[in-house]
Amino acid sequence: MPEPGAGEVLIRVAGNGLCHSDVTMAEVPREIGEALGWEMPFTLGHEAAGWVAALGEGVTSVGIGDAVALMSSNSCGDCRFCAAGRDSLCESNMVGRGYGRDGGLASYVVASIDRDVVPLGSLDPTTAGTLTDAGATSYHAVSRVLGRLPRFGNEHPKVAVFGIGGLGTFTVQILVAAGDVEVIAVDPDPAKRARASELGAIHTLDGVDSGTRSQLRAIAGPAGVAGIIDIVGTDETIECGIRSLARAGVFALVGAAGGRLNKPWFSTLPHEAEIFTFQGSSRSDVEAMVELAASGHISVDAELFALSAAAEAYEKLQQGALRGRAVVIPD
Repeated sequence: MPEPGAGEVLIRVAGNGLCHSDVTMAEVPREIGEALGWEMPFTLGHEAAGWVAALGEGVTSVGIGDAVALMSSNSCGDCRFCAAGRDSLCESNMVGRGYGRDGGLASYVVASIDRDVVPLGSLDPTTAGTLTDAGATSYHAVSRVLGRLPRFGNEHPKVAVFGIGGLGTFTVQILVAAGDVEVIAVDPDPAKRARASELGAIHTLDGVDSGTRSQLRAIAGPAGVAGIIDIVGTDETIECGIRSLARAGVFALVGAAGGRLNKPWFSTLPHEAEIFTFQGSSRSDVEAMVELAASGHISVDAELFALSAAAEAYEKLQQGALRGRAVVIPD
């Protein structure tokens, strides 16, 4: 049982979402982890939420029993990025909850009240931890894309989402909540395409293959798609997405499958297109996701596993056999 120090709270974990990056981090050699500043060993789990169980000295902003979510990434609060509200760029975020310090795959975890704790109000913390990474990363990407979409007249820009898993379902919902775009959901799994339609996607396509580019242009028009959010990140999805963009279009790479863009820029990139990548999110993104969930605009698709069945949950995650996000709850 960890004990909270000054300025800390003890959290009784209600649920912790699993992520592909957990598997990657578990395979990091000890010497590399220590070079990154990680305290080895540590408990995995960076999508945690629960209830305040004990208060450290000086803590007055929350009370025993309050439902809270926990930031996964570390931030110093003092650098120029933190001062500008862009804490996802803080140089101290190479260490965070579940990567370098103990995470939420446990019954209890300690958190700093100043930088880590996000009040949930009446939201159920069992699945709300997924809002802090999968949800907030999706929000981070969507908010940047929406601000850069080419817009002409009164037409609604069309945005394609590649991959309708945990992040993809959040991305579709955030785009739909924005209200002024048409969403195209792309996934080979018919159940995931059906879920995207339920969440408000106007069009669905059966995965990325040689015919996807022409299908996208048939929907968006010969000029191409205004925006692509790629949550897969293979060679095929990256090339298809960029080649399907309209002039001045926006391509956001969120997926971490290791794909590359190997074609020469002058034969591949549309004129004045923007291409950017994402890793993580800021506290303001997490707070925005909590607000969207509280207002009913966001629902969490989650499959629950006991902590003792975490290995089974990771196996299903790696097999792509989950609909939505795996959430582990203490036995």
